[in-house]
Amino acid sequence: MILLLNKDSLFSTFGVDSFQSLDSAINSMAPSMVDYYLSDLSNGMDDSYLNKRSIQDSITTGDFSLYLDYDEEVYLEIEESNTSLELETGSLW
Repeated sequence: MILLLNKDSLFSTFGVDSFQSLDSAINSMAPSMVDYYLSDLSNGMDDSYLNKRSIQDSITTGDFSLYLDYDEEVYLEIEESNTSLELETGSLW
């Protein structure tokens, strides 16, 4: 799923002022906090279209990828994994 994010909200959440400084801010945080913040930013937004040819820069962490396009728009891609289904065990009854 790919979502168009509000750039100002994203930057204020991580306390940065540019996409380039966002990478160092994400790398200095605990992965669970990054996942929490990115999940929170993605709530209530619809799918968006991202032309992957127009990507200027990207950041990948866990199941999330952030993309900056040439129009200075920031997109969030969430990899939907089936690991929760793989970790479940069958019933003994």
